[in-house]
Amino acid sequence: MPLNPESPLARLMANLPRRGRIDWIGLRPARALPMQAVEQVDAVAGAGLAGDRYQAGSGKRGVTLIQAEHLAAIAALSGHAEIAPATLRRNLVVSGIPLVALKGRRFRIGEVELEGTESCDPCSRMEDALGPGGYNAMRGHGGLCARILRGGVLHVGDEVQAL
Repeated sequence: MPLNPESPLARLMANLPRRGRIDWIGLRPARALPMQAVEQVDAVAGAGLAGDRYQAGSGKRGVTLIQAEHLAAIAALSGHAEIAPATLRRNLVVSGIPLVALKGRRFRIGEVELEGTESCDPCSRMEDALGPGGYNAMRGHGGLCARILRGGVLHVGDEVQAL
């Protein structure tokens, strides 16, 4: 059941005074192929990112985002000094704004409008990518799935803002 918008908790959850930014963009051309880092990408409303395997109408999973600040936690929990963003197979690495606060909300990245749909839980491939325990290292840190409501071009460095 949704919170009463007048409740103290709802007001706290809606308070996002800072904006974030895109630090990295990656595309998954196909299921087993390596991620491709890009500086910009076309975001297609109702579909996904041009060149990504989910572009053909992925519904709630048009774009996947992960919190840059969580990369260090995932590395530590999986026994690595650091982890390259491509290893985690999310499209966007975002810093400066808590992604969990965008779940169920509309937000804008540059000129693109999105809606956070659900948590982006890790898949079994994380065990291979990160080693034994990789799946569990990502639990709670997997990020956010979003649908593209209004398309445009996303660029590394674009501002992320809750609407």
